[in-house]
Amino acid sequence: MNPARTFRSLFALLVLLLALAVALPGAASATPPNIPSEATARTELAALTVRADGSSSGYSRDLFPHWNTVSGTCNTRETVLKRDGTSVVTDSACASTSGSWYSPYDGATWTAASDVDIDHVIPLANAWRTGASGWTQARRTQFANDLTNPQLIAVTDNVNQSKSDQTPATWKPPRTAYWCTYSKMWVHVKYRYSLTVNSAEKSALTSMLDYC
Repeated sequence: MNPARTFRSLFALLVLLLALAVALPGAASATPPNIPSEATARTELAALTVRADGSSSGYSRDLFPHWNTVSGTCNTRETVLKRDGTSVVTDSACASTSGSWYSPYDGATWTAASDVDIDHVIPLANAWRTGASGWTQARRTQFANDLTNPQLIAVTDNVNQSKSDQTPATWKPPRTAYWCTYSKMWVHVKYRYSLTVNSAEKSALTSMLDYC
C-alpha cells in the first residue's frame, strides 16, 4: 500500500464530504436567546411564587401591544422569523418571501412564513392572570415584544393555536424531546418578569425538567 496515495485519497474524500455539507441545506432551528441551564431553571422555579391564577377579567390582547417596529421596516414578528429561519429572504417591507422554518414543538419544517406563528412562550392571557394585570402598558409592551429573553419562538401555526393560553399543566409541545427546553424557557420568563405559577403548573414544569 502506498501511504502517500492513501493519504491523498482520504484527503479528497474529506474535501468531498465538506463540500456536500456546505451544499446541502440544514434544517432551521428556532433558538430563542438566554435559555438557562437545567440547574438555573430549577433554582428559578423554586424561587417563583406559587399562587392560584387570578381572574381573566379585563384582559384583552390590545393591552399587550405587540409586533412593534424593531428596526427600519421590520417588526417583532418579522425579526423572529428571520432569527429562527434558514436562508430567509425578505422584501423591502421586511416580509419574508422565502426561507425555511423548523418548528421544534412538533418537528415540522415549513417553507412559507404564513404557516408559521410566533408563539409567546408565556401566553399573554396567562401573564395577565399571573401578575401582568397590574403592570403598566409599557411593561406589557416590553413583555409582548421581548427579544432578549426566551419568550418568542417561531413554530407551526396550528400547534401554537392548539396551545392557546394553556400552561404546561394542560398543554405540552407534541415532541417530548423539546420538553426540557420548553420548560426552561417557561420558567426563565416567569422568573424574569416575577410572574406566579399555580401548583399544577409547577408540578408539570418539575416533571418536564426531568427530561433534561
